Amino acid sequence: MSSDPSSLQPVQRCANQFVCDLVAYEPGKPIEETARELGLDPETIVKLASNENSLGPSAMAQEAMRAELSQAHIYPDGGGYKLRSALAKKYDLGLEHVVLGNGSNEIIELLCHCFLNPQAELIAAEHAFVVYKLMATLFGAKYVEVCDPDFIHDLDGMAAAITEDTRLVFIANPNNPTGTYVDEHALDRFMAQVPDHVVVVFDEAYYEFWQDAPDTLKYIREGKNVCVLRTFSKAYGLAGLRIGYGLAAPGVAAILQKARQPFNANAMAQTAALAALEDKEHVANTKAMNDEGLAFYASAFEARGLEYVPSVANFVLVKVGDGDAVFQAMLEKGVIVRAMRGYKLPGWVRISVGTKTENERCIEVLDEVLAS
Repeated sequence: MSSDPSSLQPVQRCANQFVCDLVAYEPGKPIEETARELGLDPETIVKLASNENSLGPSAMAQEAMRAELSQAHIYPDGGGYKLRSALAKKYDLGLEHVVLGNGSNEIIELLCHCFLNPQAELIAAEHAFVVYKLMATLFGAKYVEVCDPDFIHDLDGMAAAITEDTRLVFIANPNNPTGTYVDEHALDRFMAQVPDHVVVVFDEAYYEFWQDAPDTLKYIREGKNVCVLRTFSKAYGLAGLRIGYGLAAPGVAAILQKARQPFNANAMAQTAALAALEDKEHVANTKAMNDEGLAFYASAFEARGLEYVPSVANFVLVKVGDGDAVFQAMLEKGVIVRAMRGYKLPGWVRISVGTKTENERCIEVLDEVLAS
């Protein structure tokens, strides 16, 4: 419902009303803010709210960043040649397929800049990443939400929802916040139905955690209007640097390059990402930690009779009764998880996988909260 114009400040009356009516994206609560508000020692707080890598960045990335400090007064390579070349080589694509972003979130925004307008439509699943709806609203486009039975994308339903006005279809695989996925057979069937005026976006922020991830890059090699989003924020542990990328058909990538800001990927981020790509051992250790954590949470939830959604990402969605109340009670005990009301799941919380110690502490506190 729109705000009463008479109650608005002058500057708010000048702003676009649809922006004023938006509910801003709420990130996971920071450790520092939690410590300040609750008078807790930040060293004792366990943050499992934002799907970060509890192992941190690799030693190779840290060393590269320290070496880069002396060049902080120099603008970064605006074209990101070294990092784009490394990514192109890694995925056996051309340089013209790679676009860098200030996190993969910026690529989402660039796609919306390029393809959405008040006559256009964006299709996504009901429980997909909330930023898709936020972006569609900001660009005045129609947001088409398709039900996802059992929290899994209904690709046949999404294909049926495509109209002449559809410009973007987002498929988060694995999906945040559910951790569910669609397999390659289902994706092939879906892609065979997509018309040429639609760009399909595969949001694969959690790609590295998934053992048997489908090959979505083949659609790019086949020349289809596809953009695959990946990031250094999760498995590579560089969330604080905001560096992500899109792998796209050359025609799509060229349009995105025109819409991005100059120097949108900073020098420190590019340098760290290059080094992180080389540290395969760190990614392997991260995945091993995550696999162990997923198994731990599955066992813990089953033992307690808690409904949860099996995940192939680095988080688990679990039903706790009153997600907001459980979140707040756990927060007061120094464990930060994520309430899911913003995803129309008020009875659930999302828990990121951390280290063994962090996971055990989380379950200990969850038990205390549910018992009370």
